[in-house]
Amino acid sequence: MSNPTSNFFESLGKPIKDEYGRNVGTIASFIARPNGQITDIFIEHGDGEITRYPSEQIKVNENGATLFSTTKLKVDSLCNEIPLIWRKDQALRGLIEKKKVPAELSEELHNAFDSAYSQLKTEAQIIAESIDKQIAACSKRIADLNHALVNLEIEHEIGQINDNAYENSMLLIQENMRCIKTERDDLELMKSKLSNLLLGENTHQITPPQVTAEQPALEEPSSVSSSLPEPPVIVYVKNVNTKD
Repeated sequence: MSNPTSNFFESLGKPIKDEYGRNVGTIASFIARPNGQITDIFIEHGDGEITRYPSEQIKVNENGATLFSTTKLKVDSLCNEIPLIWRKDQALRGLIEKKKVPAELSEELHNAFDSAYSQLKTEAQIIAESIDKQIAACSKRIADLNHALVNLEIEHEIGQINDNAYENSMLLIQENMRCIKTERDDLELMKSKLSNLLLGENTHQITPPQVTAEQPALEEPSSVSSSLPEPPVIVYVKNVNTKD
């Protein structure tokens, strides 16, 4: 297995792209802990500006370095954490019913899960609103590029632009439009994931468990049934009706 740190060192001074294939800049340097773990990476964006990014946003492999958006990383995290918190609370409920959790501890644990669950739901709503704005921005950029293509076609048609310049410009615009469309499709998919999480709260709310007044002391650990309730099902739906 290759060493990720070695792969990164080999990428120093080389170009880095975003997840949709667009050039982002050049890897300039990094910050590492005494144990060698890289925590932050510096990228020069081609205009002289150098920006610092957390290492979690950057993946390096034999094909090069890729910078992932914070939105995608956050959505992936929420889609893992929200069902996990819900399932843990259901496990707690089952243990309470089996009298394996003292009464004075059950409410404390439930409140901790409930607080974490509510915070994650709020974060999901904020990210969903941000995604809506990003989708709108992508649509605006695609519309602008369509205008650019039409004007290019017109001026080439009347002989104002030679074939070589026309073909080069067409390739640039079409490639950029492809990347933006891919980004918009990806954002639509992320929005669908979050929508299913937020809609699911109506049927998968964390509710206070019923605890009897008297509970025996915590028993010695024993085998706990693995048949826990399934977490909320997330159905990923891609919007295929979007028109440019």
